Amino acid sequence: TVIRADPHIGLLHRGTEKLIEYKTYTQALPYFDRLDYVSMMCNEQCYSLAVEKLLNIDVPKRAKYIRVLFGEITRILNHIMAVGTHALDIGALTPFFWLFEEREKMMEFYERVSGARMHAAYVRPGGVNQDLPLGLLDDIYEFASKFGERLDEVEDLLTTNRIWVQRTADIGIVSAEDALNYGFSGVMLRGSGIKWDLRKSQPYDSYDEFEFDVPIGTKGDCYDRYLCRVEEMRQSLRIIDQCLNKMPPGEIKTDDMKVTPPSRAEMKTSMEALIHHFKLFTQGYTVPAGSTYTAIEAPKGEFGVIWCLMVVPNLTVVKSKHQDLLILQPLIKLANNICWLTLSPLLEHCDSSG
Repeated sequence: TVIRADPHIGLLHRGTEKLIEYKTYTQALPYFDRLDYVSMMCNEQCYSLAVEKLLNIDVPKRAKYIRVLFGEITRILNHIMAVGTHALDIGALTPFFWLFEEREKMMEFYERVSGARMHAAYVRPGGVNQDLPLGLLDDIYEFASKFGERLDEVEDLLTTNRIWVQRTADIGIVSAEDALNYGFSGVMLRGSGIKWDLRKSQPYDSYDEFEFDVPIGTKGDCYDRYLCRVEEMRQSLRIIDQCLNKMPPGEIKTDDMKVTPPSRAEMKTSMEALIHHFKLFTQGYTVPAGSTYTAIEAPKGEFGVIWCLMVVPNLTVVKSKHQDLLILQPLIKLANNICWLTLSPLLEHCDSSG
C-alpha cells in the first residue's frame, strides 16, 4: 500500500523558455514541438495563433481547415498513447498493439505533410508550411472510415472487461470541486462532470464551423476518463470527416512576405521576393510591442502561451502553460492508501506521460 507519493517534477526541464528568448520567431517554433512530444502540432498551433494575434494578421481559410484536421489527428495520437499505455501497464497487451498499429498510420500522415514523423514544424505563423500532397486526403478518409471499427474492437476488449473495470473504476476519483480547485482542464476536468472545452467556449481557427459533442464523466475516476478519451476519439473522427468534406481551395499561408517566405518560383523572377526571403531567414520579422495570452484545447487540456514583447526582432519573455504540471499536483492525495501496482496506471490515466 502506498502511504505517500511526492512527485519530483522538472527532470526533463531543458530551459526552453529561456532558449527561445534568443531566437527569431521562425527558430522558436520547433521548441514547441518538444514541449509535448505526443501532441506536436497542437503546440505549434497555439504558438502560431499567439504570433498572429500580436501581428493582427488573418490566416486563409484552407490553412485553418488544415490546422483543424491535423489538430484532431494529433488528439487521436495522444489518446491512443494514453489508453494504450494504460492498458499495457495493467497487463492488456492486445489493445496496445492494435492501437499503435493505427498510430503508425497517422504518423505517416505527419511525415507526408511535413517530412517529419514527430517534430513537424508544419503549423507556422501565417498558415502552414506547405499544401497537402496529392492523395493525402483520400488516405486520411480511408483511415477515418475504418478507425471507428478498431475503436469498437478495443472497447469490446476493455470497456466491460472485469479486470479492466476493477483496475479503473473508483480509482483516482477527483470531484468536480477538486478538479476546479486544482486548475484541471481537458479530460481530467470533463471526466469529473464539467463540460468545458475551448473548442466550444472560445473557438479558434475554424472550430465554430464544425459540429461535435463534448463527452463528460459522472464520477471522475479513471474509468470515466477512459470512456471520455474513447468518445473524444470518435468526436475527432466526426471533425476529420467534416474537414475532408468541406476542405476549401485557396492559399495555405498569408500573402504578407514579411511573415511568410515567398515561393521559389517567385524568387526567380522578383528581386523584392528574393530580398524578403533573405531578410526573413537572416533577421526574422518584428512583432509589435505588447502582451497576450493565447490558449487552445490541446489533447491533455488547456495549453497556453503568455508573451510580453518589446520592439526587437527576438522574443523578450515567453511562458507556456501546460496541463501536466497541474495534473501532478494532487498526486499526494490520489495516491494515498492505494496498491502500489495501481500507481503507474493512475499516472498513465492522468495523461502526464508527455
